[in-house]
Amino acid sequence: MDYFAIATVLIVLSAVFGYINTKFIKLPDTIGLMVITILFTFAVFVLSYFDSTLLEKEVELITSIDFETVLLDVMLSFLLFAGALHTNFQQLKIQRKPILIFATLGTLVSTFLSGILVYYVLQLIGLPVDFIYCLLFGALISPTDPIAVLGIMKKVGAPKKLETKIVGESLFNDGVGVVIFLTIYQIAKGGTEISVTHIAELFLVEVLGGIALGLAIGWITYRLMKSIDDYDIEVIITLAAVMGGTMLAQQFHVSAPLAMVTAGLVVGNDTIRSTSMSELTEQYVDKFWELIDVLLNTILFVMIGMEILILTFDGKFILAGFIIIPVLLLARYVSLLLPIKLYAKKLDFVPRTNLIMTWGGLRGGISIALALSLTEVMERDLFLVITYIVVVFSIIVQGLTVGKLIKKFA
Repeated sequence: MDYFAIATVLIVLSAVFGYINTKFIKLPDTIGLMVITILFTFAVFVLSYFDSTLLEKEVELITSIDFETVLLDVMLSFLLFAGALHTNFQQLKIQRKPILIFATLGTLVSTFLSGILVYYVLQLIGLPVDFIYCLLFGALISPTDPIAVLGIMKKVGAPKKLETKIVGESLFNDGVGVVIFLTIYQIAKGGTEISVTHIAELFLVEVLGGIALGLAIGWITYRLMKSIDDYDIEVIITLAAVMGGTMLAQQFHVSAPLAMVTAGLVVGNDTIRSTSMSELTEQYVDKFWELIDVLLNTILFVMIGMEILILTFDGKFILAGFIIIPVLLLARYVSLLLPIKLYAKKLDFVPRTNLIMTWGGLRGGISIALALSLTEVMERDLFLVITYIVVVFSIIVQGLTVGKLIKKFA
C-alpha cells in the first residue's frame, strides 16, 4: 500500500470507530477506540474462517506500517508539543524536584526491579530467558506513556497538583527511558563496550541536548509570534517549530520528544502567551493543537488495536503477560516510594499519592514501539506479546478505574 492509501484507511477507520464510541459506547476516546479496534480485529479473525479477504487486507495494512518509525520519529513530537502546550507551567515549576526524581531515579529503579522480577517469573513458568533481555524489557516497559496519560488525565478531574505530577513525570521520563533502553540494547547486542563515561555522554547528548534545543526553538517561536499579530501565520509558526525542531533533533542526535516537550512548555507558558499572542491567536493556536492531538491520538490507538495481528499466540507467552501485570505494578510502586517520602510534607501531596501514581502510570504506544525494535535473539515475540497485554490492560482497566481511585482518595 502507498502512504496515501494507508493514511486514508486509518483516518476512515478512526472516524467510524470514533463515531460508534461517541454515539453508542461513550467511553473515553483513548479507551473506546482501542476496545472497538480489538473487537473489530477479532471479528475479522472469525470472518476469515468463511472468507479471508478482509483479514488479508488488514494484515497487508498493518505490515505496511513501520509502527516504531511512525510513532517515535513522527507522531510523538506533535503529541508531546500539544500536551505540553496545555500543561500548567506554574504547577510544573512548583513540582519540578519530585518530577525530576520520578523521571530519572524512579525510571532507573523501575527498570532494574522490573527486569529482576520478570526474569524469575519467566523461569518459574518454563520460559528461560537471559537476564540481560529481561532487563531490556524492564527498560522499555518502565516509562509511562505521555500520550495515554494525557488522554486519560483530561477526563478524570484529578487535583491539579496530582495531575501535574503524573503528567509531568510522563512527559519527561520517556527521554530517560530511551537512554536506558539504548544503553542496555547495546550491551545485549554485545557489539561495543559500554562504560560509565559512554552512558553519561549518551545521557548528556540525548537528554540535556534535547532540552537545550527545545528551549532555543521555544524562544525563537515566542519572538516570531510576538513580532506579528496574524493568527493564521502564528499557527503555522508553531507547526513549523514542531516539524523543523524534530528534524533538527534527528540531525543532531538529541531527544526530539524532550525538545518538543520543552518547546511546548515555553510557548504555552502563561506569561509568554500573554505577551506574544492576542486573544484571537491564542484561541486559534489552542484549537489547532487540540485538533492535532485528537486526530493523532485517534489514529495511534486504532493502530495499537490492530497490532494484535502481528503477535505470536503462544499459551505460555499469554500466561506470562497476565502474571507480569501485577509484577510491574509492584515495581512501579516501589520505584516511587523514595521521591514521595522525600517531598510528601514539603509539597503537601494528596493522600495515597503513591497508589494513585502507580495505577495512573499508563503504558502505551511507546512501549510497543520499543518492543518492535527488539531482534529475534532478544526474544522479540515473547516480549511483544507481554508488552501488548500490559499496554491493553493499562489503558483499558487502569484507564477506566483511575478516575474512581482519584475520587476515593484525592
